[in-house]
Amino acid sequence: MRILRRIPIHVILIVGALTMVLPFLWMVSTSLKTPQATFVPPDFFSLRPTWIPDEIVLANYVEAWNEVPFPRYFLNTVIIAVCTVIGVLMTSCLAAYAFAKFEFWGRETIFMFFLSMMIVPQAVYLVPSFIILSVLGWVDTYMALIVPWLAQIFSIFLLRQQFRTIPNDYYDAALIDGCSRMGFLWRVLVPLSKPTLITIGLFSLLGSWNTFLWPLIMTNSDKLRPIQVGLSYFAQEQGTEYGLMMAAATFCVAPIVVIYFIAQRNIIESYAKSGIKG
Repeated sequence: MRILRRIPIHVILIVGALTMVLPFLWMVSTSLKTPQATFVPPDFFSLRPTWIPDEIVLANYVEAWNEVPFPRYFLNTVIIAVCTVIGVLMTSCLAAYAFAKFEFWGRETIFMFFLSMMIVPQAVYLVPSFIILSVLGWVDTYMALIVPWLAQIFSIFLLRQQFRTIPNDYYDAALIDGCSRMGFLWRVLVPLSKPTLITIGLFSLLGSWNTFLWPLIMTNSDKLRPIQVGLSYFAQEQGTEYGLMMAAATFCVAPIVVIYFIAQRNIIESYAKSGIKG
């Protein structure tokens, strides 16, 4: 009986998994097609999707790589992502430590104010941010692409939830042994929160890797633009080169997919400990 009760749940999960995987399979399939096979006819609804191309064209990957300076775009993306991840981990640890373990006036009010900022869409503060960065002289520099994203509210929230699960008895014991407040953070809290820190790092990496609008507005030269801006090159007024675009999207997404599969166990563990339900 228990097995029969689980069948509908597994069916729903399988359908949901297929729904999420199919777009990626279609992306890879399209990247291997000829330009004629990727043409969309006027009567779109009569189109029968071809999952396995009649003629596999691997040259799309070579042409897409050479069409745009992707080596430079990848280098820019890696620099921005690494600096952002390190900064987010540092600021999240310090802020979460204060909100979780310190007692001060207005702590919960300030924290709720922080959370309320998550509902503000990026379009609202895009123009003010550009004006501020222009005054600072950071437009078209790495500073504009890194510094504004060194702190993330969701990361602070997630790490705060993790820190609150660690008993205060550990803190008292550390103080008795002569450990300072900062020493307790780096020697006790951080080692006990590795799954959550890995999750935060992965989310920050995803955000930096997939960002498009911010670097498009804040940069003027190709020397600083990341890979997502490079993908937009294949969508032009003259028409979209679907084969080349999907090929470029495939090798841009591949590193993130690999990293996710490596860290997925830590992601599930961190969500379970923080009390967040999907």
